[in-house]
Amino acid sequence: MTTRDPRWVFKDRPSLSLIVGLVLAGICALVSLSFDILNGEPVQFFIALALAIAPVPVLLAAVLALDRMEPEPRSNLIFAFAWGAGIAVLVAGLINSLNLHYLGEAAQMSALSARNIAATFGAPVVEETMKGLVLLGLLRFRSQELDGPTDGIIYAGMVGLGFAMSENVSYYITALQGSGPQGLAVTVVLRGVLSPFAHPLFTSMIGIAVAYAAHQRGGRRVVVIVLGWLGAMLLHGIWNGFASYGGFDGLVIAYLVLMGVLFILIGVVLRDRKRIVALIVRYLPAYAPTRLVNPSDVYMLSALSRRRLARQWARNNGGTEGLRAMSDYQLAATELGLLHERAAKGIIGEAVFRAEQQALLQCMQTARARFPVKADRATNPWGASPSSPPM
Repeated sequence: MTTRDPRWVFKDRPSLSLIVGLVLAGICALVSLSFDILNGEPVQFFIALALAIAPVPVLLAAVLALDRMEPEPRSNLIFAFAWGAGIAVLVAGLINSLNLHYLGEAAQMSALSARNIAATFGAPVVEETMKGLVLLGLLRFRSQELDGPTDGIIYAGMVGLGFAMSENVSYYITALQGSGPQGLAVTVVLRGVLSPFAHPLFTSMIGIAVAYAAHQRGGRRVVVIVLGWLGAMLLHGIWNGFASYGGFDGLVIAYLVLMGVLFILIGVVLRDRKRIVALIVRYLPAYAPTRLVNPSDVYMLSALSRRRLARQWARNNGGTEGLRAMSDYQLAATELGLLHERAAKGIIGEAVFRAEQQALLQCMQTARARFPVKADRATNPWGASPSSPPM
């Protein structure tokens, strides 16, 4: 067994580089918001800021609901959101402004033509590149967290929501200044109600590509990432182009395209969830001699509904400590199945596999030691067998 805290294998400890990154992202967010304040009156700014922030908790909950089988480290999720809300939106805003100025001044275009061209052909390249950089960073420094397409979608969703939140402040101020409360209401409905997942959907193309590349070697990685990047820019360009040139009908078509992509991504997540369950069913029964896994555990781990019932049982019988123990056990067991997959694909070597395997087994052992020892029911709450809950 490893001599350090076995929870290191969950990789949820903020590093110095993460802290520096968060500080930098915060500074960029403040600079971006300062520009918004200068562009509008303080009252207008705070109205726009409140409207931009209001839907974020619901949207974050919707994205994180997809991440229940194998939750990602909170530190990574926070950094992805902060990158989108700070660094990405500031740099993209500056470059987009320069592009708009060039089209209006050097190319002698009207303001409307310059905005439409910049939105359709310039903004998708700039914005998806800035959002995608954080996903490349994950591939380079935290590739072990990219276990499948769901992870790529989750991280893309976080950076996209952060970007959209900050960007919406600017849009709401512009609408309020140009068209008053009525224009603001229309903009809020279009951006905050009808298309809140636009940016996450665009960047999900990069997220899926990066997650796939994490399990590949050689030139195929580059090809996959480039295709994902092109897909994100194309989808973004279609949305902006139809909205800019197609009027209401174009907006409807663009919206239908986004809805189609959303349903496809949901299908990808569900399929990926089945893959993880299959890994649990395939690899965990071999650990029965350790007495850390039994058929009841495998049955419980193979469905979100039964996982939830197990956590409820643990909380009802053991309070917060029991809930934490069950959550740790479920996460460690799931990570163990994914670890076997990475080893089978040759992504990690024997030494890394053994070190992480022992850490995960110790996590499971420690979690079991904190399980509630009594149950209120004669059967498992998840209905696996008439025996006591996993012990």
